[in-house]
Amino acid sequence: MDFAFDARTEELRTGLLAFMEEYVYPAEATAHEQRALLASPWDTPGIVADLKAEARRQGLWNLFLPDAEHGAGLTNLQYAPLAEITGRSPHLAPTALNCAAPDTGNMEVLAQFGSDEQKKRWLEPLLAGEIRSAFAMTEPEVASSDATNIETRIERDGDDYVITGRKWYISGAMNPDCAIFIVMGKTDPGNADVRRQQSMILVPRDTPGVEIRRAMQVYGYEDHSHGGHAEVVFHGARVPAGNLVGEAGGGFAIAQARLGPGRIHHCMRLIGMAERAIELMCRRAVSRTAFGKPIAQQGVVQEWIADARVAVEQLRLLVLKTAWLMDTVGNRGAHTEIQAIKIATPRTVVGIIDDAVQLHGAGGVSQDFPLAELWAAARTLRLADGPDEVHQRSLARRELKKYL
Repeated sequence: MDFAFDARTEELRTGLLAFMEEYVYPAEATAHEQRALLASPWDTPGIVADLKAEARRQGLWNLFLPDAEHGAGLTNLQYAPLAEITGRSPHLAPTALNCAAPDTGNMEVLAQFGSDEQKKRWLEPLLAGEIRSAFAMTEPEVASSDATNIETRIERDGDDYVITGRKWYISGAMNPDCAIFIVMGKTDPGNADVRRQQSMILVPRDTPGVEIRRAMQVYGYEDHSHGGHAEVVFHGARVPAGNLVGEAGGGFAIAQARLGPGRIHHCMRLIGMAERAIELMCRRAVSRTAFGKPIAQQGVVQEWIADARVAVEQLRLLVLKTAWLMDTVGNRGAHTEIQAIKIATPRTVVGIIDDAVQLHGAGGVSQDFPLAELWAAARTLRLADGPDEVHQRSLARRELKKYL
């Protein structure tokens, strides 16, 4: 078993680490300062465009797409250590590299299932970083962790489809650069096969009947860096039938194809978030004194740091194994491992960041350190892309089948 990075990964990793040190970390404070001066908190700070231009110049662009026609052509195993590095600054680095959710998943959907016309109109500007997008699936009135519950209707009317429904926590929708929604709803609610009732359709933001109703808060704050998480209402929004992604009734299958890579990308970045928290924890511990000795000499602090290192190394190995399986046997063959990392990674990283917050005292919950935002982002990922309990249920049932 060879744990070394291949030559392509090492080259990109070296370049990305330098890019983070020279451009991204210094830009974190600048982005906060610029955002405070914007006319709208949902506008993008100017420093982001500078970062994107530099990343593209250095060839650090669209690294997430395994399709060499559209992206860097990296395998999941090659991309994993790069995504981890961007996770150290999750509110800035992925966007700078055009590797930020939900655009990544939407680009994958369009690349895999989109028509030539859809690719030309929407995929190409997304790949160029000229527009942003959103994925409208979650609904407030039903348990959306079970996608068969979704109530939004996509009804055929002549040459059009009419979309009616209410969505919330639609990431990126508050950003004025968000030009297109991929909406999941039911085209055939009476179908006996509950997994053939749903479809996905492209709805431009400026379509009459699309209402961006409000920004949803995340643990009491508005996530400006990701373009917010909006409540969106579709009041009979009408789009051409050609905006349907794939075939009618194929929405559930497309969602599953989209969520596999999305889940592992989140877990890759979470490991980077944990590494940033460990680094901050160590720097704080050696620089502060309490009760007559450096905090680093306190036994409980040493336990936190040691346990965090062990946990991160375990998670990284599991994520890399999952990436390798996705590359070699496909997403279905890696189903168990994808669920395992989705259960283990956010839960563990939340604990590591929480210890780092505790060590920083009041500073840990302030805007002077990234820990509070990191904690909120990691905790939210215990819900996003399926809550822990859904994955535990599915994983346990698969294990139990071996003994029935």
